[in-house]
Amino acid sequence: MATPLSSSAASAPAAADAPEAMANIHVVCAEPSIANHFLAELRDKDVQKDSLRFRRNLQRLGEIIAYRISAHLSYTDKTIQTPLAETTGKLLHDFPILATVLRAGLPFHQGFLNYFDQSPSAFVAAYRIEGTAQVQVQVDYLSAPSLDERVLILADPMLATGKSLVQTYRAMLRFGMPRQVHIAAVIASPEGLAYVAREIPEATLWVAAIDEKLNEQAYIIPGLGDAGDLSYGSKL
Repeated sequence: MATPLSSSAASAPAAADAPEAMANIHVVCAEPSIANHFLAELRDKDVQKDSLRFRRNLQRLGEIIAYRISAHLSYTDKTIQTPLAETTGKLLHDFPILATVLRAGLPFHQGFLNYFDQSPSAFVAAYRIEGTAQVQVQVDYLSAPSLDERVLILADPMLATGKSLVQTYRAMLRFGMPRQVHIAAVIASPEGLAYVAREIPEATLWVAAIDEKLNEQAYIIPGLGDAGDLSYGSKL
């Protein structure tokens, strides 16, 4: 079971600023596991030279977080006939809708899709507008199935200010109101987590790690760099 933020405050120096809003956050790498190994490789500038491995590690962490989230979903008992006898099994009641932000979210999204292999997908193009005094986010493409009464998992590997995730979620609500919302990231800043928890209080948040802070350009420190560029090459 993932560790709630409230029991791992040492991993999030700013979390105490909003203890009530931050209570529904799970930190997967708060305790040692293979997830820590994958995260360490993602951060390592020498390992990052291998874009295939970078994408695979994002995918692996997506799989791990998908597994953790799966413990919070609904299941239905079903009678199963094996070659030798009849038994019962628990089947997922309905597969969640998986949403991600292009393009950095694609490998992370694939990890969730590997586990929730019957899930429909939603995609959003959201990006920062650079060169402005404040971080602005533009959402200019959105494709999604109906979200009404469905479980929604919104995945984006880097949760910096949280503005793109909040704007993405709000834009998606034109497709209906989900009954359960999970937001997943690999690395998050304390400031971004507090913002998302405050603006989307109905969501449960899942992160591999919470980093120290945002710098003056609103990039996560120590972070890992630009996940999209590291996955698919530099952009103009």
